Amino acid sequence: MPSTLGSGRALSCSPADPVIPTRTAVSTMTERAPLGSAELLSNGKVSYATGGGMAVLTLTNPPANGYSYEMMRDLDEAVLRARMDEDVQVIVLAGEGEKFFCAGADISMLGAVTPTFKYAFCLHANETLLRLEHTPKLVIAALGGHCVGGGLEVALAADMRWSRKGSGKCGLPEVNLGVLPGTGGTQRLARKVGASKAIELMATGRNFDYDEAERLGLVDRQIEAADDAAFLDAVLDAAYEFCAPNKASMSVGLIKRAVQTGIDLPLESGLALERELQQRLFTSADAKEGIAAFTEKRKPKFSGS
Repeated sequence: MPSTLGSGRALSCSPADPVIPTRTAVSTMTERAPLGSAELLSNGKVSYATGGGMAVLTLTNPPANGYSYEMMRDLDEAVLRARMDEDVQVIVLAGEGEKFFCAGADISMLGAVTPTFKYAFCLHANETLLRLEHTPKLVIAALGGHCVGGGLEVALAADMRWSRKGSGKCGLPEVNLGVLPGTGGTQRLARKVGASKAIELMATGRNFDYDEAERLGLVDRQIEAADDAAFLDAVLDAAYEFCAPNKASMSVGLIKRAVQTGIDLPLESGLALERELQQRLFTSADAKEGIAAFTEKRKPKFSGS
């Protein structure tokens, strides 16, 4: 249903409405600020750096960036830090080195602990990735190198997954260890590709390249890059599109919240959530700026507030 917002011009949800602006901000983006120095967090398994409205969380456990309880504690701390930092508008999740984003849980760690510890470990990993998913800021997983097992489970908790073309494979091969993908894989993969395809991928345990991952909808974008450093730089350049002043980052974050939370709700409840988040945006400075720029036929300059 069209509504009139001050200017006397109607805005509609219809994609055919002739008053919807068509100009793109990508070609006129401001230059992004460089990242600051990376800080290694308390357990030494995740590094944290910020700059240009973004936080980069890098999994750091050579040679394959396998995750342990210590890494999950560092990742949990990094997610909360990025969530609470009002200057951070987009979170990028990466892996250190050329060969692996993350090869999943550290098998040597799992072999040395009790079943009770393993259960508590999986519970904490679930809580950490739910925190990442619930944070009202866009999360992009930068997949350079292989992304298998728990590594793919971590990536599935991101809002978008961008891979370095030809750099590796992904999959959930836990069945070959006599277990299942226990860090959210059975639930998130099914929500991405449907139940039957998810069961086939997990029951066979096969790994597949990023071209197939893109066809399945698991990878949203592939980026050609000479090495991991060039790949991360390209990811940051592209991710900067979602930061102020290029985009209304609060709007981006609440779009994420509406989808991530609402997708598992009954439609009526999801629509109620959508209305409440929209009301928050109606009172924002960026909504005022966006409507003013539209009526004045100029490019908006968003502040993220």
